[in-house]
Amino acid sequence: MSREEYPTSRRPFAVPPTLGTMRDWNRRRCARRGHETYAPVGPGIETELAARLQVQTAHGPAWRCLRCGDFAIGEPTASGPADQAPAVPRGKALRDLFILRLLAIERVIRGVVILLIAWAVWKFGSSQYAVQKLFESDLSAFKPFANHFGWDVEHASIVERIRKTFNYSPKTIHTVALLLGGYALLETVEGVGLWLAKRWGEYLTAVGTSIFLPLEIWDGYSKIHEHKSYVFAICTFAINVGAVVYLLVSKRLFGIRGGGKAFEAQKHADALLTVELAACGAGAGAGVGGAVGAASPSGPGAPGSGVPDTRAALAETVVLSQPPLTDPAGGAR
Repeated sequence: MSREEYPTSRRPFAVPPTLGTMRDWNRRRCARRGHETYAPVGPGIETELAARLQVQTAHGPAWRCLRCGDFAIGEPTASGPADQAPAVPRGKALRDLFILRLLAIERVIRGVVILLIAWAVWKFGSSQYAVQKLFESDLSAFKPFANHFGWDVEHASIVERIRKTFNYSPKTIHTVALLLGGYALLETVEGVGLWLAKRWGEYLTAVGTSIFLPLEIWDGYSKIHEHKSYVFAICTFAINVGAVVYLLVSKRLFGIRGGGKAFEAQKHADALLTVELAACGAGAGAGVGGAVGAASPSGPGAPGSGVPDTRAALAETVVLSQPPLTDPAGGAR
């Protein structure tokens, strides 16, 4: 597009740290959900911030999307003070959210399957004698077919294990069903927490999955030792180990890589509005924290404001060394 078609008086803006490497993730999200634009309104830093997020075009004002960084012509989707701007996941945070939701779907599916198994076990405990009678009757009818292929059904391992279950008391079987139901509930709660990207969900998943890893190791070892199929056990174990390692490292759980404070600082540093706030403060020539605070006592970085103080500490590493990017008018300012 030519500068004559979209005239603007804006100066060049800095490129957010993940705009180049994660742009496809951001644009895919915007293509499905629409752009997230925000108009800062207020007497302090909001005036300069609004000027950086808006550009005048031949078709009217265009606001910069807080997710993908592109300009969208039309009115902003929301407006208000800078410290009340929505936290829009973008870049690496958006990719992490996608991975968390994949894990959440796997957890919910596993919880539903285990819940169905628990229901079947409970029903079996309630009608154990009838099920045993039906099993023996069907087994007798199946014997001629198995004998034709030389299969000794009476001494088959699976038949012997099923018969052993008939020796358990109904109370024991009901206890097993309740334990399976509790495990299914745990998996479902983990899935909900991961889907909502809650910190407690990440901790619950890491702890709950780690507790059962020794049992999975023993189960896999037993199957290998008895020359049974162990492919499914190994796949399940690999998924659980991968999920735990991913959560511990990427989400900085239990103080790893700086812990929760470092995780929140990185998340806010990747936010486009944080980058623009830092740029506004840097342009004032007095450092981000000082400029923002001087512009508005109730603005970002001020005591009691909703904007994290980590913006000032991360400002220099976030935006000051970023390369220039041309605006929709076709020229770099």
